[in-house]
Amino acid sequence: MGYSAWQILRNALAGDRHWRPVWRDPTPKPAYEVIVIGGGGHGLATAYYLAKNHGIRDVAVLERGWLGGGNIGRNTTIVRANYLLPGNSEFYSHSLKLWEGLERELNYNVMMSQRGILNLCHSDPQFDAFARRGNAMRFQGDDAELLSRDEVRAHAPFLNFDDARFPIRGGLLHRRGGTARHDAVAWGFARGADARGVDLIQNCAVTGFRIEGGRVRGVETSRGYIAARKVGMAVAGRSSQVGAMAGLRLPIESHVLQAFVTEGLKPVLPGVISFGMGHFYISQSDKGGLVFGGDLDFYNSYAARGNLPMVEHVMEAGMALMPMIGRARILRNWGGIMDMTSDGSPIIDRTPVDGLFFNGGWCYGGFKATPASGWCFAHLIATGQSHPAAARLRMDRFATGRVLDEEGTGAQHNLH
Repeated sequence: MGYSAWQILRNALAGDRHWRPVWRDPTPKPAYEVIVIGGGGHGLATAYYLAKNHGIRDVAVLERGWLGGGNIGRNTTIVRANYLLPGNSEFYSHSLKLWEGLERELNYNVMMSQRGILNLCHSDPQFDAFARRGNAMRFQGDDAELLSRDEVRAHAPFLNFDDARFPIRGGLLHRRGGTARHDAVAWGFARGADARGVDLIQNCAVTGFRIEGGRVRGVETSRGYIAARKVGMAVAGRSSQVGAMAGLRLPIESHVLQAFVTEGLKPVLPGVISFGMGHFYISQSDKGGLVFGGDLDFYNSYAARGNLPMVEHVMEAGMALMPMIGRARILRNWGGIMDMTSDGSPIIDRTPVDGLFFNGGWCYGGFKATPASGWCFAHLIATGQSHPAAARLRMDRFATGRVLDEEGTGAQHNLH
């Protein structure tokens, strides 16, 4: 289906009767070369790059619900490459480069808007830490600008500069960062994968694995057994549950992360802004709503909803940062199930089961990682070797002690 002003007008006048499905609804075949479990952004991107980069088209994506119905549709749409540590920095730098060409790559409007990301700091030590992070970003090849208090005021004069408790000392501006439309990312990858022969199978829950002689042979599903030479798991917050079906105990906990959106307002935010004295971040959507979020609910859960104390906490942080937000009315909130590792960094690696591969542990970085995650996971599945951009995202780092503790924001397993 080609999209144009003429098609919109034609279908509007014809009661929208001539739109064709964007992808097929196939019946599962008895066997595939590769099965990808999870029809979210990472799973769909993996299938797309398996077909495009490696010529592997005999692929099925199995999704227990509908495509894009998980975390890819439950996030705050932020795209950035402002990481500090080797292992994360090169991966997210690679991802941002893919984001910048994604609409051309997919021939689909994912509403990529590089409006910039401003991380605020509130003390001299935090300012020094941001200087270090900015230098690391620039060494990696990404952009970073360290702003003084006056430069921050010129960029965002509506912030609360007079708060004696949280004075604004300066900020780190990442101009290439921004936002994208989460649903459109899923739809674009789904359409691209389907056009290359990938079967996108919805309402097909994986209920078990068939493993013989230490090698995966296929998966049991709600629609019957499907054989495969290789299987990749990309199921985000359900990683521990699906992994347990294959006898894996993964270093992951699932937590809920809430997000919120207000009524539509006139343009007020120049980009994405994060609060350095509380886990709060905010941007404005193309429809005018303020989209914001904060910390995890800090208890293990598989429920896509959150608790009221964290709602209050996030609202308090927003009011401390920019009191004008108190005039906006909240339209809705939602929760995504976060797959948290203890070091706050992801995993893209083989598993002890031959032919079974794992992609998960994305913590707060899942959406912004989508294209690079698919690119690197497809490379791993196709070649058996880690892509250079994901070489340090191995599962054995927890046994060897080579953890990537980017911000100390991962799950703390010793507390549970």
